[in-house]
Amino acid sequence: MTQYKLNNDIVVTQVQIDHWNAALSQMPSPQDILKWAITTFPHLFQTTAFGLTGLATIDMLSKIQEDHITPLIFIDTLHHFPQSLELLRKVEDRYYTPHNQSIHIFKPEGLQSEAEFAAKHGDFLWERDDNQYDYLVKAEPAHRAYNELGVTAVFTGRRKSQGGGRSDLKFIEVDEVNGIVKINPLADWDFKQVRAYIDENQVPYNELLDLGYKSIGDYHSTVPVADGEDERAGRWKGKTKTECGIHETSRFAQFLQNNNELKS
Repeated sequence: MTQYKLNNDIVVTQVQIDHWNAALSQMPSPQDILKWAITTFPHLFQTTAFGLTGLATIDMLSKIQEDHITPLIFIDTLHHFPQSLELLRKVEDRYYTPHNQSIHIFKPEGLQSEAEFAAKHGDFLWERDDNQYDYLVKAEPAHRAYNELGVTAVFTGRRKSQGGGRSDLKFIEVDEVNGIVKINPLADWDFKQVRAYIDENQVPYNELLDLGYKSIGDYHSTVPVADGEDERAGRWKGKTKTECGIHETSRFAQFLQNNNELKS
């Protein structure tokens, strides 16, 4: 029987994962999946770069949880659009400050600004070595966040309808490299459903959305999408890659292992 050892000495089996996915596929709404996860997993967090799905999840959680809200992790790559960072402040003020909570922000290790990043790693690293760039600004900070915060499970904003490698997405996945369970509560929703939720509940969103951006990442690798294109077609335009590294951690397993050995 395949077993996975998660952070905090929690062990799950593939049989459990399969059972959970089968059961969650029968649940009537993402809110039901959120409620199930809250009661099932200790050390539960949410990760988001404030895309529409992540924002909808935050709003749903705020209506489910009264005394607190599932803590949030934001990976600041130091290369976000200004609009994305302004949205971070709006989201924190609306959803977290009232509960005396702050958003957990993690940046590339030892760095605080894009200028510092360029001084250390050179200009345009994402063009010279995009794997190294993704590791430094996404995979390593996320791994550090999960370890420092003692994360066992996280909500993500991924959906099947986003295309690319997400078309066969499950509600529950195991990230063995990071030792966590990933929960995708809105996996079955499409863009129209998410946008309708955002509008109906007056959830703050990135103003770049109104300029044709449907998926927003770093400023240097994000462009608007044309009608009929996949939501994430504007990410890494002209390249074959579809993920930045947070959700493809196997690409960076050796990097992370070497980094951990250097620190031990």
